[in-house]
Amino acid sequence: MRTDSSPGTLPAREHLPAADAGTPVLDVVIPVYNEEKDLEPCVRRLHAHLTRTFPYAFRITVADNASTDSTPLVAAGLAAEMPEVTAHRLEQKGRGRALRTVWSASEAPVLAYMDVDLSTDLNALLPLVAPLISGHSDLAIGSRLARSSRVVRGPKREFISRAYNLILRGSLQARFSDAQCGFKAIRRDVAQVLLPLVQDTGWFFDTEMLVVAERAGLRIHEVPVDWVDDPDSTVHIVKTATDDLKGVWRVGRALATGSLPLDRLARPFGDDPRDRELTDVPRGLARQLVGFCVVGGLSTLFYLLLYSGFREFAGSQTANALALLVSAVANTAANRRLTFGVRGRGGAVRHQAQGLVVFGIGLALTSGSLAALGMANAHPAHSTELAVLIAANLAATVLRFLLFRAWVFPDRSYDAPAEPRIQRVPTR
Repeated sequence: MRTDSSPGTLPAREHLPAADAGTPVLDVVIPVYNEEKDLEPCVRRLHAHLTRTFPYAFRITVADNASTDSTPLVAAGLAAEMPEVTAHRLEQKGRGRALRTVWSASEAPVLAYMDVDLSTDLNALLPLVAPLISGHSDLAIGSRLARSSRVVRGPKREFISRAYNLILRGSLQARFSDAQCGFKAIRRDVAQVLLPLVQDTGWFFDTEMLVVAERAGLRIHEVPVDWVDDPDSTVHIVKTATDDLKGVWRVGRALATGSLPLDRLARPFGDDPRDRELTDVPRGLARQLVGFCVVGGLSTLFYLLLYSGFREFAGSQTANALALLVSAVANTAANRRLTFGVRGRGGAVRHQAQGLVVFGIGLALTSGSLAALGMANAHPAHSTELAVLIAANLAATVLRFLLFRAWVFPDRSYDAPAEPRIQRVPTR
């Protein structure tokens, strides 16, 4: 990692030095809004766990997001009773605002946060922060989507979580597996440089922070977690999902236009080899057709699964549009890399934007097919709907390949000047 001390660069990662007596090594923030019932048992359970298992000094900070019930009184009582607990009051709501405020003011070298419902098993806390203490990583996140994670939640939340992370992978080229798990940690020296680049103050704060960190080349450590869904969660799923998609668009546009000043963060190990484009990938028509057919077949299955899931709570047109949107993002990302051999991050957002234009054509074809079916039969069978959609998708697939090959991912190799041949002269 670079060791220069120029403004905006990060020093080399090192094992955290021994802290002064009374200075916490870890500061765990719990953002709350009207949590008068759950706050006390949460803090007591976390405090007992850290006292029993954490080998360093710690602090628990309750960040009250303008609660209107007795949450501030509960937090003050806990702080008065336990020296390791502090309370911080904010007059505005927003989880991201709470984390930014407390993390920016904390002197602890490792900063973390977790949701008040403690859905994540606390046994994952030490594995979460250990790589930050040792200097191995810059950020750490709990992942509910890792293979060894054990998760208990309903199919609706499971579907939304996986669909959201698929959108992040397709649109922002994210490599981390779980953006919204309320169980994360960051080194303080990294937070001081990273947080000024994060604009969101709500639920998208996590995602934006991770995307910016990953694009800057910081190391993100993932910990498989055991997680049990809180059935009494107050999170508004529709509003949160809408805000997150707006955030994805804003960050994607900033990355595409270069307006996000990632140069403030130094890459820890120099140039990331994953950014280098491979120039020896074959781009022949036959290979592209095979790759496109494989990706198309998988995308169609994925689309049908999405459509069937959305159809449980939405009309056919809405379900079709949502299923097409999610599957189109995944399809463009897969074709970009597997079919047309485009590697690296360059042009990824532009390719997704062009892919959405192609998606619009597919939407017009499939929506028109559904409209025609509705005119012919007011109450068609579900199997009939699927058959019509399959036929419409096959027609759209042919046009999609042509547009991908000629417009989205054109082969520009013929535009490059030929390299001069070097004649080798035999030596005697």
